[in-house]
Amino acid sequence: MSSSEQSDYLFTPSIPSLAIANSGQRFPVRRIYCVGRNYADHAREMGHDPDREPPFFFTKHPDSLLPDGSEFPYPPATESVHHEIELVVAIGRGGSDIPVEQALEHVYGYAVGLDMTRRDLQAEAKKMGRPWAVAKGFDHAAPCSALVPAQMIGHPTEGRIWLNINGDTRQEGDLASQIWSVPEVIAYLSRLFVLEPGDLIMTGTPAGVGPVEPGDRLSGGVQGIGTLEITVGDR
Repeated sequence: MSSSEQSDYLFTPSIPSLAIANSGQRFPVRRIYCVGRNYADHAREMGHDPDREPPFFFTKHPDSLLPDGSEFPYPPATESVHHEIELVVAIGRGGSDIPVEQALEHVYGYAVGLDMTRRDLQAEAKKMGRPWAVAKGFDHAAPCSALVPAQMIGHPTEGRIWLNINGDTRQEGDLASQIWSVPEVIAYLSRLFVLEPGDLIMTGTPAGVGPVEPGDRLSGGVQGIGTLEITVGDR
């Protein structure tokens, strides 16, 4: 690299990425999109009508990813951090206005993720009609397992999704209970944004969300894809 090329940037930023199962390569992450209330039982527990209304989305920062096996630092400015176990979809081929029947052609693979949420800050934002950014997009808010390529496992449409805390089951559901399927989510999202390789989509959580406390050991998974474990750090 020439001296002129070296001076193009003030510093070299890190690239958020995920491990790829059975590979020495990593998956660079561009954006993280999240689907809200995509399981009827979770919609009900959050006080909403689970009828099939259009999906809605929020985002997390790519550098909020936290690898499997890590300690999740209890975040500041909150007294109520909740767990939400989710299927994660990794986009390997970009596009816009993607037809539902072609959506899975854009999927690179799948992972298990946690949408960690500062629930008290989210409740305050909802009450005041404000965005959810501080509730959803804080540091380390997106623990995620290694990606498993779709060419290894296909495209799951059913299977158990669960989360245990200290050995006790807190969330349990089935991918077949999603209100909007993965192809439908991709198609709808691609009408709002141009999807690109490196995008992740967290596809919603089943019922049973609740608070975590320092020292808690969270262990969850999605049948046929993998598992994810983290430990909650001190306040």
